[in-house]
Amino acid sequence: MGKTELMQYVENLVERKEFPNFKAGDTITVHYKIREGNKERIQQFQGVVLQRSGSGTTETFTVRKISSGVGVERIFPIASPFIEQIDVNKHGVVRRARIFYLRGLTGKKARIKEKRR
Repeated sequence: MGKTELMQYVENLVERKEFPNFKAGDTITVHYKIREGNKERIQQFQGVVLQRSGSGTTETFTVRKISSGVGVERIFPIASPFIEQIDVNKHGVVRRARIFYLRGLTGKKARIKEKRR
Protein backbone atom coordinates (compact mmCIF):
# COMPACT_ATOMS: atom_id res chain seq x y z
CA MET A 1 0.00 0.00 0.00
CA GLY A 2 1.47 3.33 -1.09
CA LYS A 3 1.29 6.58 0.82
CA THR A 4 -1.54 8.00 -1.31
CA GLU A 5 -3.56 4.78 -1.06
CA LEU A 6 -3.16 4.87 2.72
CA MET A 7 -4.34 8.49 2.87
CA GLN A 8 -7.33 7.61 0.67
CA TYR A 9 -8.21 4.71 2.99
CA VAL A 10 -8.10 6.90 6.10
CA GLU A 11 -10.14 9.65 4.39
CA ASN A 12 -12.86 7.12 3.60
CA LEU A 13 -12.99 6.07 7.27
CA VAL A 14 -13.61 9.61 8.53
CA GLU A 15 -17.23 10.67 8.22
CA ARG A 16 -17.64 14.31 7.28
CA LYS A 17 -20.47 16.47 8.50
CA GLU A 18 -21.89 19.16 6.28
CA PHE A 19 -21.12 22.64 7.51
CA PRO A 20 -22.19 25.99 6.02
CA ASN A 21 -19.71 27.79 3.78
CA PHE A 22 -17.56 30.28 5.66
CA LYS A 23 -14.27 32.01 4.99
CA ALA A 24 -11.85 34.42 6.64
CA GLY A 25 -13.59 37.47 8.10
CA ASP A 26 -16.81 35.66 8.93
CA THR A 27 -18.06 35.55 12.52
CA ILE A 28 -19.05 32.00 13.45
CA THR A 29 -20.17 30.03 16.48
CA VAL A 30 -18.62 26.58 16.86
CA HIS A 31 -20.61 24.17 19.06
CA TYR A 32 -17.87 21.94 20.47
CA LYS A 33 -18.44 18.76 22.47
CA ILE A 34 -16.33 18.58 25.65
CA ARG A 35 -15.87 15.47 27.77
CA GLU A 36 -15.21 15.96 31.46
CA GLY A 37 -14.86 12.61 33.17
CA ASN A 38 -17.91 10.67 32.06
CA LYS A 39 -20.01 13.79 31.46
CA GLU A 40 -20.45 15.46 28.09
CA ARG A 41 -21.43 19.04 27.41
CA ILE A 42 -21.43 21.41 24.46
CA GLN A 43 -19.36 24.57 24.63
CA GLN A 44 -19.88 27.44 22.22
CA PHE A 45 -16.87 29.30 20.84
CA GLN A 46 -17.84 32.44 18.93
CA GLY A 47 -15.30 34.51 17.06
CA VAL A 48 -13.88 35.71 13.76
CA VAL A 49 -12.39 33.21 11.31
CA LEU A 50 -8.75 34.18 10.69
CA GLN A 51 -7.97 31.51 8.13
CA ARG A 52 -8.85 28.18 6.60
CA SER A 53 -5.95 25.97 5.62
CA GLY A 54 -5.39 22.50 4.23
CA SER A 55 -7.78 20.40 2.20
CA GLY A 56 -9.84 17.27 2.60
CA THR A 57 -9.70 15.63 6.02
CA THR A 58 -6.65 17.63 7.10
CA GLU A 59 -8.42 20.98 6.67
CA THR A 60 -8.40 23.30 9.68
CA PHE A 61 -9.73 26.73 10.53
CA THR A 62 -8.61 29.27 13.12
CA VAL A 63 -11.14 31.27 15.16
CA ARG A 64 -10.22 34.29 17.28
CA LYS A 65 -12.25 35.97 19.99
CA ILE A 66 -11.62 38.46 22.77
CA SER A 67 -12.37 36.92 26.17
CA SER A 68 -12.27 39.38 29.09
CA GLY A 69 -9.78 41.62 27.31
CA VAL A 70 -7.47 38.81 26.19
CA GLY A 71 -7.31 37.53 22.64
CA VAL A 72 -7.99 33.78 22.40
CA GLU A 73 -7.38 31.79 19.22
CA ARG A 74 -8.41 28.23 18.66
CA ILE A 75 -7.62 25.92 15.74
CA PHE A 76 -10.32 23.42 14.84
CA PRO A 77 -9.90 20.49 12.44
CA ILE A 78 -12.91 20.51 10.13
CA ALA A 79 -13.19 16.70 10.26
CA SER A 80 -13.29 16.68 14.08
CA PRO A 81 -16.03 14.42 15.48
CA PHE A 82 -16.34 16.80 18.46
CA ILE A 83 -17.74 19.66 16.37
CA GLU A 84 -21.50 19.43 16.79
CA GLN A 85 -22.44 22.30 14.48
CA ILE A 86 -21.19 25.59 13.05
CA ASP A 87 -23.40 28.68 12.79
CA VAL A 88 -22.41 31.60 10.57
CA ASN A 89 -23.45 34.76 12.43
CA LYS A 90 -22.05 37.38 10.03
CA HIS A 91 -20.34 37.38 6.65
CA GLY A 92 -17.43 39.81 6.79
CA VAL A 93 -15.87 41.84 3.99
CA VAL A 94 -12.12 41.19 3.84
CA ARG A 95 -9.77 41.24 0.90
CA ARG A 96 -7.47 38.41 1.87
CA ALA A 97 -7.58 34.74 2.84
CA ARG A 98 -5.54 35.06 6.06
CA ILE A 99 -6.35 38.05 8.23
CA PHE A 100 -3.54 37.87 10.78
CA TYR A 101 -3.33 41.67 10.84
CA LEU A 102 -6.39 41.49 13.11
CA ARG A 103 -4.10 40.31 15.93
CA GLY A 104 -2.44 43.70 16.13
CA LEU A 105 -5.69 45.67 16.18
CA THR A 106 -7.77 46.40 19.26
CA GLY A 107 -11.14 47.97 19.98
CA LYS A 108 -13.05 49.62 17.17
CA LYS A 109 -10.14 49.17 14.74
CA ALA A 110 -10.63 45.40 14.96
CA ARG A 111 -14.16 45.59 13.58
CA ILE A 112 -14.91 43.95 10.25
CA LYS A 113 -17.48 45.35 7.84
CA GLU A 114 -20.49 43.14 7.30
CA LYS A 115 -21.44 41.98 3.83
CA ARG A 116 -24.76 43.51 2.80
CA ARG A 117 -27.27 41.21 1.15
